[in-house]
This record gives sequence, C-alpha cells and structure tokens, in this order.
Amino acid sequence: QVQLVESGGGSVQAGGSLRLSCAASGHTFSRYAMGWFRQAPGKDREFVAAVDWSGGSPRNADSVKGRFTISRDTAKNTVYLQMNSLEPDDTAVYYCAADPKNLYGSSWSSEYPYWGQGTQVTVSS
Repeated sequence: QVQLVESGGGSVQAGGSLRLSCAASGHTFSRYAMGWFRQAPGKDREFVAAVDWSGGSPRNADSVKGRFTISRDTAKNTVYLQMNSLEPDDTAVYYCAADPKNLYGSSWSSEYPYWGQGTQVTVSS
C-alpha cells in the first residue's frame, strides 16, 4: 500500500512561484513512477508531469513546459513540482499519484491507483 500526502499549495499572483511536495510512504513506493495531475473547477483531471522511479526521464504537459519542473528525492521518498511563471489558468487542485505499471509514468489518470488528497493552487491576475 502506498500513501501520498501533498503540501505546498497556496495563493500567489501571476508570475509567481510555488513548490509542491508529495511525501510517500509504503515499501513499494521506490519502484513506482510518479505523476502530478491537476483539476480545475468544472474540468477533467489533466496530466501535468511525470518522472520514473529513479527521478529520471521527467516530462511535462505542453501547457506547463518550460515553467514547471518535476523532480524526485528517493532518499526522502518525496516528489516535487516546482512551478514558475504561474498563470491564472494554472489555478486548480493539484494531485500527486503513483503508477506501478508504467516505467516512465502514464499521462492517463486511470493508470494511477494511488492518489494523494490534493492541494489547492490559486493564481490571481
């Protein structure tokens, strides 16, 4: 069993930065790819970024490329999402998730059986 707890959300003005953290527990976590997703009110949950079990092969959705960076500290069992140049359209609840099946982390939320509770990010113009 994997448990995930996000933190670091908050309110920021456009152009600002936030760093989200996802602390994981569970003996199998270290073997799983990890992903970040977000869900804005009235919209579907969308892929943001993913990283493989070792912290390698990071990739982002086109909407955040060049602004967001996913990373992983295997010693601390923590995954991060550094978000720079935030825009009002980035406002959403952000979730981290664990993917036990796909080496590099899927961009499909249905592939992730383990989810955190989410953390709110609000960007004002």
